[in-house]
Amino acid sequence: MEFESRWVGPGRAFDVLKYLKEEGYNVLADLFGVDYSKLGREPRFEVVYRLACLNPDTGLEDKPRVEVHCATAEEPELRSVASLWPAADWLEREVWDMFGIRFVDRPEIKRILLYEAFSGHPLRKDYPIAKRQPLIGPPAGEAENNPSFNSQRPALKYE
Repeated sequence: MEFESRWVGPGRAFDVLKYLKEEGYNVLADLFGVDYSKLGREPRFEVVYRLACLNPDTGLEDKPRVEVHCATAEEPELRSVASLWPAADWLEREVWDMFGIRFVDRPEIKRILLYEAFSGHPLRKDYPIAKRQPLIGPPAGEAENNPSFNSQRPALKYE
């Protein structure tokens, strides 16, 4: 699928997206984050909005899809677009949950995929892959047959 791509700064993102909504882009098809820290890009994060223009009568797309790229830092710079497309509520929560990218007007955003006691954001490139999280598995040194999410239980033998 082809996209018309546009790059905007975080201060203009909401206005550009609002303009596109008024131009008929009535579906927020996707919203996701990207961490470019391993490539040395500054700012390290990018939030991408994918928009579609669906004709409500035919269900077909009237215009080519648009992809809006917005480079942002970890600090909140982007405004929420949940007022334009309610589906953005969950997608913004996912972006915060996985990347730690906050939205200016959503200071009390809650996790959606991970539990509240989880610390860190696992899709960030600097997330330690062997990091131990609370509530997952026994502490190191416990008995081998202790039930856990992290260990496999011994296979049952049938006679």
